[in-house]
Amino acid sequence: MKTAVLGGGISGLSAGYYILRRFGKPLTIYEASPRVGGWIRSEWHKNQGFFFESGPRTIRPKGLPGANTLELVEELQLPIKPIPSSHVSARNRMLYAKNQICMLPNSPRGLVSVVPPFSKPLYRALIHDLTTADSVVAKNQDESIYSFVQRRFGKEIADYAISPMICGICAGDAREISVRFLMESIFEHEQKYGGVLKGLLYSRFNDKYNALKDKIQVESNLYKRACKEKWAMYSLEDGLEQLPRSLRKYLTERNVNIQLNSKCQNLRFNGADKAVMSFKDTDVPVSHVVSSLPAYQLAQLTKAQHPSLSAQLLSIPYVDVVVVNLQYDNDQLLKHNGFGLLVPPVENLPVLGIIFDSCCFDMAGNTVITVMMGGHWFDKWFGQQPPPSQKELRDVAQQQVCRILGIMEDPKFSRVHTLHKCIPQYTVGHKRRVQGIRDYIKSYKLPLSLCGAAYDGVGINDVILSARNQVDNLLEI
Repeated sequence: MKTAVLGGGISGLSAGYYILRRFGKPLTIYEASPRVGGWIRSEWHKNQGFFFESGPRTIRPKGLPGANTLELVEELQLPIKPIPSSHVSARNRMLYAKNQICMLPNSPRGLVSVVPPFSKPLYRALIHDLTTADSVVAKNQDESIYSFVQRRFGKEIADYAISPMICGICAGDAREISVRFLMESIFEHEQKYGGVLKGLLYSRFNDKYNALKDKIQVESNLYKRACKEKWAMYSLEDGLEQLPRSLRKYLTERNVNIQLNSKCQNLRFNGADKAVMSFKDTDVPVSHVVSSLPAYQLAQLTKAQHPSLSAQLLSIPYVDVVVVNLQYDNDQLLKHNGFGLLVPPVENLPVLGIIFDSCCFDMAGNTVITVMMGGHWFDKWFGQQPPPSQKELRDVAQQQVCRILGIMEDPKFSRVHTLHKCIPQYTVGHKRRVQGIRDYIKSYKLPLSLCGAAYDGVGINDVILSARNQVDNLLEI
């Protein structure tokens, strides 16, 4: 019997790649939709020289996860569009707060002066961490990122630095998101040494991350080039969707069967080396299943046979995000250049952030921006019945663009996507929650591996490395 992968997003395709590379055996990837790539979607308008991304648009080439992705990109021989750290989109990050666009500090000088929206120099927050009493032992070895940052650096940093950053990472509320999951090393250093800065100093020569680097050997000339040229981030020549499309082509050329429009309806297990997947017209027996499905989808498949596992999977919440791409045929509309801006939740606006796509990449004389809305606050702004139409969502986005960026004119072209349950929320206790799920699978000896954003992180690097780690943990298939 063959191994099967459920889900044809970037994590599922990566799992197929690593299974093929490690075992050299045939496998099948099942994807419920008519396309691969999941939330990665690039839309080119080549006759006008611009493109839209409705999902992620750049990848950071940092650390082991970044090196691992670049190794994959190099194997696929994909053309890179690097953005060096000296580029304006890498240097300039902004907030919209207190009715103005605020440029975040990008040099040490910014720490010693008062920079809006902050009322004090930022070095005062560092002193707050150094002079605050030793760390409080967190309940259940975890706490919210907001609580952690407020405790160590003060409320203003929690409101205007960390909260918008969490909006940008996972469209979540920092008051609910786990510090131990998203910032584990910083949290552990604080718990052990009594402060964030103390922990960073004391642990400098005993970094657990170096031990992780020894476990997985990544050989990538592209990564060496990224380090040498100081890339801050990169994309691909035809947009990020080129990555899953090329991965699909690579796999099918090597006899990996990728079945589109194939939605699994039930999953049951019979011992440690047999699973049966039920589709609309047939049952498919396999020796092992690697699931890259969202946790709530896998929960429905396992509910009949393993209701406890299903309940644990359902305990991982997800949020909806509205993505509005706007194109203007005037490249002089943005008064500030940079990657974009984030909006702190204390501003009480429907916008999470606005990305300045045409500052990041050449858009042939067009201004292209992407407005992200909703997330944790989706129901507050867009939860009415009947749901808002695409025009109504676009109107909200344009109103916010007018308010924040001062762009009065209508876009020449636009695209609206409502991405339902697109980002898992790493609420307090998430690390323990994921460990409980994997412990259940291990204790019942289920031929099942889990990879993807719900378990190991939301970024492209995270989900690709998640797939690799899960495949490496397989003894045989």
